[in-house]
Amino acid sequence: MDKIPSFTIDHCRLLRGIYVSRKDAVGGEVVTTFDIRMKEPNREPALHNGAIHTIEHLAATYLRNDPEWRDRIVYWGPMGCLTGNYLLVRGDLESKDIVPLMQRTFRFVAEYGLDQPDKSQFELIPGAAPRDCGNYLLHDLPMARLEARRFLEEVLENIKPENLHYPT
Repeated sequence: MDKIPSFTIDHCRLLRGIYVSRKDAVGGEVVTTFDIRMKEPNREPALHNGAIHTIEHLAATYLRNDPEWRDRIVYWGPMGCLTGNYLLVRGDLESKDIVPLMQRTFRFVAEYGLDQPDKSQFELIPGAAPRDCGNYLLHDLPMARLEARRFLEEVLENIKPENLHYPT
């Protein structure tokens, strides 16, 4: 069996960043899959389950409501290894094309609910109710904010070429 392309990336050298994972032709259009890598694989702790679950809810909600991009967003979801997320977008795009979008998204997550300190995370997080989510108790808004702020400040606001192209 052939190894899939994402398993051919040297994860021992992979940095945090935004990478084009693949491009697929779908119904006459291109769908670009982005690797939104928040943690250095195998070199720092993975994202906590509750944090990445909350990031998933907040980022997916934000992206599907962004006036400029909402009609192009196909999917946002966590990687099984818990070191980042996948973003699928309609269009033949490069990593640099979505840097401003990712900056806005992660700023949204980092600041989410800070203006409503009297509400619980279950009142604040979209879809964090039993009828809306298959594991609604697995959320951690404070950790999601922390991880989002760290990624925003340390990577997205100071993005470099090595954070936009897979290591060769």
